[in-house]
Amino acid sequence: MLYIGIDLGTSAVKLLLMDGEGHIRNQVTKEYPLEFPQPGWSQQNPADWKTAVWEGIPELVKGFDVGQVAGIGAGGQMHGLVVLDAEDRVIRPAILWNDGRTAKEVDYLNREIGTEKLSACTANIAFAGFTAPKLLWMRENEPELFARIAKIMLPKDYINYLLTGVHATDYSDASGMLLLDVAHKCWSQEMLAVCGVKESQMPRLFESYEPIGTLLPEAARQLGLPESVKVCAGAGDNAAAAVGTGTVGNGACNISLGTSGTIFISSERFGVDPNNALHAFAHADGNYHLMGCMLSAASCNMWWMDEILESSDYGREQARIEPEKLGRNHVYFLPYLMGERSPINDVCARGTFTGITMDTTRADMLQAVLEGVAFAIRDSFEVAKRLGIEITSSRICGGGAKSALWKQILANVLNLRLEELESEQGPGMGGAMLAMVACGLYPSVKDACGQLVRTAGTVLPDPALAALYEERYQRFREIYPAMKGLFASLCAGEAKK
Repeated sequence: MLYIGIDLGTSAVKLLLMDGEGHIRNQVTKEYPLEFPQPGWSQQNPADWKTAVWEGIPELVKGFDVGQVAGIGAGGQMHGLVVLDAEDRVIRPAILWNDGRTAKEVDYLNREIGTEKLSACTANIAFAGFTAPKLLWMRENEPELFARIAKIMLPKDYINYLLTGVHATDYSDASGMLLLDVAHKCWSQEMLAVCGVKESQMPRLFESYEPIGTLLPEAARQLGLPESVKVCAGAGDNAAAAVGTGTVGNGACNISLGTSGTIFISSERFGVDPNNALHAFAHADGNYHLMGCMLSAASCNMWWMDEILESSDYGREQARIEPEKLGRNHVYFLPYLMGERSPINDVCARGTFTGITMDTTRADMLQAVLEGVAFAIRDSFEVAKRLGIEITSSRICGGGAKSALWKQILANVLNLRLEELESEQGPGMGGAMLAMVACGLYPSVKDACGQLVRTAGTVLPDPALAALYEERYQRFREIYPAMKGLFASLCAGEAKK
């Protein structure tokens, strides 16, 4: 049988077709636009997601026996606010995970409602990217549209609705809304009341691997698939990627170098970081995980290459970085191009270069970008260490992980063994694997991971280089505290414009 995995990302949907033995039979990518109506704002038209998926799936299955397609599973960008009216029409563009317009609402939730209450209700505190602050912003700034809301959904859930007609979400994705009682896996009545919404406006909750329905006749006809195809609830992109990398069970770790950057620590027990620097979410395997998320990771490299250097030859630019300069660069980069979440939770944080001199080269600047992202990921690892979590190795995925140089830098900054995967397909592969469980091919997500996920290589830290990066990381840690006040002042000035 065949299974379709959907990776509904920020800039494109990536579709893959996988057989039951884990072989990727075909892949299709369809891009769509992003809107930045104001500085720090980020939104998208859900109709563009539908167009991409509806065009992509027929292309994906062309030449295959569509009667063999048994299931569909999606991993999607988290936190995005998709609102539907009583006729299930989209009310406004989706406000995305990396949108920073909700500083006022985040401050209200953390200060007035209080981080202690938020953590007790949802296991997390408010971050600008989360869904609840977006609802408060909409209630304040778009009251007429807010009054029309009949259903509140997340991006991949809207695609699942178009496929099945079912308003559903899964626990992993819902964990990032600040509306879910993660410990008890139910909607938090307290938080719904704070946001002025009712449980009837929320989608039904499922485990990620549970089927929510089969294809609607019209969707099946348009996609060229049988109506019998099962659609599972799917997962947030990070949980889906973790399934695709086999990061399940107790203490497993994965680093994702995608548009955003994450560390994902799987756990069989529910637990909360007392300082809320790491998110406490449900996992797609039915258990839980801790996650640190930085808003700009591989996107920092893309910004530097595309916008500043105006070059698409990533490999040539990285080849300019001399091996002997690793651990010895005099330039530092703060990768806060869209503000930052874990662990500093500061929507006003901005990107900076520090230490530039007359002899600074373009290679030094690029190296600083790669190192700055690695240092920021280590910030979340330091939080995990303070919680007593011992991590001796991590798997790595995401577009940035295709760079051998970046993996080398990261292994030495973290002083950690990194495991490369034989097939690195991220959320799409995880989505397809969840569909296999939904269709009964495997009894559990853990069983599917054990059968289908294979490692292909290991990147080891070099003790001497790790020592150099240890010294540089301690310097890096001094930069943000020194700049924090200036960032806040700049942010206040931007708000007055």
